[in-house]
Amino acid sequence: MHARPGAARAGCARTADALAPGVSPARRALLALAAAAPFGAASAQPASGDPLPSWHDGSAKARILAFVEAVSKQDGPDFVPPAERVAVFDNDGTLWAEQPVYVQAFFVADRVRAMAATRPEWRTKEPYASLLRGDLRALAAGGEKGLAQLVMATHAGMSAERFAGLVEDWIATARHPKTGRPFTEMVYAPMLELIAHLHASGFGCWIVSGGGIEFMRPWTERVYGIPPERVIGSSVKTRFELRDGVPTPMRLPEIDFIDDKAGKPVGIHRHVGRRPIAAFGNSDGDLQMLQWTAAGLGARLAAIVRYTDAEREWAYDRTSKVGRLDRALDEADARGWTVVDIRRDWRRVFPFEPR
Repeated sequence: MHARPGAARAGCARTADALAPGVSPARRALLALAAAAPFGAASAQPASGDPLPSWHDGSAKARILAFVEAVSKQDGPDFVPPAERVAVFDNDGTLWAEQPVYVQAFFVADRVRAMAATRPEWRTKEPYASLLRGDLRALAAGGEKGLAQLVMATHAGMSAERFAGLVEDWIATARHPKTGRPFTEMVYAPMLELIAHLHASGFGCWIVSGGGIEFMRPWTERVYGIPPERVIGSSVKTRFELRDGVPTPMRLPEIDFIDDKAGKPVGIHRHVGRRPIAAFGNSDGDLQMLQWTAAGLGARLAAIVRYTDAEREWAYDRTSKVGRLDRALDEADARGWTVVDIRRDWRRVFPFEPR
């Protein structure tokens, strides 16, 4: 990644996004904030002077703000040039809710139901049969192998363009089973504010997720302000073909890359070409990304979002089948990483909650 000669174009894109009818009022406000100053303008803040109003004042917020100020201060000892201010975020459980199962699992289940009419054998064959009975926990129980089988069956054998269209149609109408809200509203207001503050402070923000890269790319710019070229995720192999004379990237039924655990630093290296100076995760799947980020020279920020609020969100960590946080929590304690405790550190969780 190089310096941002296209910063003006990015600002225009954010402004256009803020005016789009599908963007929530909370997201519009954050986009307007980020578009108000060019990348590298460390002084951009909301009118209140607090760039993170959905955060309680405490050690986590103070450490984050101090880090951003230190690396953005031109004459300071920890100054980092804007081109090197790379921040990476896990998605599931870090930027939006991942309980009771990952959002992409709901998409997979709906694809299985939509395709079952032409595949009658699925009604008695696992893991399809469990999903058709409404048992989404079967995805977690099946592990990576079972999920890979389902992804191959429901995500491949079509053009990349058609798959993107399926995702866009689904994300526009699908709703969370607990809240009844669209999944795109189950994003964390404190993290949206953080991304906006980082953008306004000259950072390049990337999503680095175990989820499918082409599942996320159709909507991340509208929801987070992070464009598709800054999304890293797991992928299936793709092959260029001419279909009826039309050049088309086709999705093949074969895994290309798993962007989880040790795969995350590899994915960042491939796509970004720089070691991040800030990383945010929530589970053991983010451990290696956090380790690699924290091990670099100069000022570093490694942060974990910990789920401790069963009333406003969920409470889970060491024994959870989804988003298990065990080894990474021990590492955070041992190395002094920042732990963001939802109950303690967030004034509100979701944008639809009152301030």
